[in-house]
Amino acid sequence: MKAVKVSMIALFITTVLQGIVVAFSGSVALLADTIHNFSDAFTAVPLWIAFALSRRAATRRYTYGFNRAEDLAGLCIVVMIALSAVLAAWQAIDRIINPQPIDYAGWVIAAGAIGFLGNEAVAIYRIRVGGKIGSAALVADGIHARTDGFTSLGVVLGGFGVLVGFPLADPIIGLLISAMIVVLLIGTVRSVGRRLMDGVEPELLDRVENAIGRVPAVTTIDRVRLRWVGHRLYGEAIVHIPDVSLLRANRIAIEVEDSVKQHLPNIDDMVIRTLAK
Repeated sequence: MKAVKVSMIALFITTVLQGIVVAFSGSVALLADTIHNFSDAFTAVPLWIAFALSRRAATRRYTYGFNRAEDLAGLCIVVMIALSAVLAAWQAIDRIINPQPIDYAGWVIAAGAIGFLGNEAVAIYRIRVGGKIGSAALVADGIHARTDGFTSLGVVLGGFGVLVGFPLADPIIGLLISAMIVVLLIGTVRSVGRRLMDGVEPELLDRVENAIGRVPAVTTIDRVRLRWVGHRLYGEAIVHIPDVSLLRANRIAIEVEDSVKQHLPNIDDMVIRTLAK
């Protein structure tokens, strides 16, 4: 929650500073970057709501709790990114058809630099906190901010183009920024869709299998399944053990579960089924 709040405020301040320069410079590339940064700032809002909901206890209707709200927030982020791409492209095309002079190119360059620094600071913070708590959505939002930072560097290039006597560099850079947003959108759609389809990173399965293999009583691993619910993991595994008493089999299952949770701290529940072999 703190990461969401701090990053939203930082990007909002960045957007306001850039918006002031847009108002008196007329730079469409900077306008596209400002729109994108504004949308990026407010992608924190659905994440904020999702993290707040995830604190609620599970109910008889929502037996897994409300962590899935984080994945639904990812859909909201996709829509906001798409809208920012359309709006930025429309402004750039209009400026190519109806050229207008760009004033204060030096200020445009400075605003682009501010956009890069603001986004990079937010990216570092989001990625660090997201990795710490196991939130793929927060990490993805951090990568999104980092990509936005490089689009801000595009604004700097457009400003230099204007300074050397090529005014069309500004709307052309605006179109390139829109294209970069679309590329980012494709990756975000894949990430969000994978989570909604219960997809997980294969290396997580490797870590679970390695943790199970550390328990001496386990002879073979029959099946391991994992699913993300927000930034928490739920899983199940079927393992083969020697023909032992029911009490011993239960103790082995608990030992396997503890080993898995030690290797993947963000697993909330790991159901272990033992089969005698």
